[in-house]
Amino acid sequence: MRWKRLRGALLRLVLNRRVAVALGLALLLPAGWLLANDFAWETPATDGVGLIVGATGAALLFAGIGGRRPDWEE
Repeated sequence: MRWKRLRGALLRLVLNRRVAVALGLALLLPAGWLLANDFAWETPATDGVGLIVGATGAALLFAGIGGRRPDWEE
């Protein structure tokens, strides 16, 4: 039951265009900042986390910009 609620919350978040764009930018901008700059405290683990956060932000941004699409076209 808990997973269904989590899935529903995630779907509502992604389908709300304003929230998806805002959260996508909030995740994508720091990840891009970390990618562009070289900090002394960075490790391979933080590079991986930055890639995952950046990819999630990009996916949310594209979902927010693209909006709902039909599953199929007739």
